[in-house]
Amino acid sequence: MRRYLELSVLACLAYSLVAPLLSIAMTDLPSSLAVFLSNSVMFVTVGLVVRYRGHPVRPYLRHPRTPYILAMGVLLTIGLLTYYRALALGPVSIVVPIYGLFIVVSSLLGIVAFDEAVTPRKLAAIALSVVAIALMSV
Repeated sequence: MRRYLELSVLACLAYSLVAPLLSIAMTDLPSSLAVFLSNSVMFVTVGLVVRYRGHPVRPYLRHPRTPYILAMGVLLTIGLLTYYRALALGPVSIVVPIYGLFIVVSSLLGIVAFDEAVTPRKLAAIALSVVAIALMSV
């Protein structure tokens, strides 16, 4: 199996537990606090990984692509704050599929913005994803 497939499956399995755990945690915690605490764990852990791998941070602060990373950080913050809040207010079985539309939007952006290959199979998969999400969210 290709390494990226193994990592994708692991990411899927790990991330699949996030929404249910958040739903439980946010019965007594504000969603913004849940974002802060969970991402504090992530920040510290990733910092340790960066240090362990010996990746210097400073040279990349002025890298020409750093603004993309910073913009992504802003969008990730907005996405997580709103996702966590939606999970605090609504059922996991509805919030997660709607949130999952990011897969469809990202796929379409890849096709439009990065000139990725368009095949009937990909278009069918995107369309069926939208149908599946719509059916799960009703």
